[in-house]
Amino acid sequence: MTNIPSDRRYSKDHEWVLSLGRNEARIGITDHAQRQLGDIVFVEQPRVGDRFDAAEPFGSVESVKAVSEIFMPVGGTVSTINDTLGDDPETLNTDPYGDGWIVQVGLTDSKELDELLSAEQYEDYIGEKAR
Repeated sequence: MTNIPSDRRYSKDHEWVLSLGRNEARIGITDHAQRQLGDIVFVEQPRVGDRFDAAEPFGSVESVKAVSEIFMPVGGTVSTINDTLGDDPETLNTDPYGDGWIVQVGLTDSKELDELLSAEQYEDYIGEKAR
């Protein structure tokens, strides 16, 4: 069963966004995404200060199965990257909603969060895709 915390929002590209307040948000990939990818061996991340629009690719995840782009679920400027993923990319497999976060961004428009899926909507979405 896929883990989908209710305290964040989700994109149809399988990224999650956790609002940290102060127009800041943390972003990662979902448990569903990491399960589909398999064992993750490398994470390509942007640099602090890079700016992205919603739906724009901002990095990639390489697994034993494939290389997949990661898409920015909301517009913003990267304020922090998770440096530990360079040495420990498998953290995305073991703790995708905790220590496996990828970037933190200053949001361009916090209202974009409302356009993303709730946990319940995301669960329905991945359930429909599985059929």
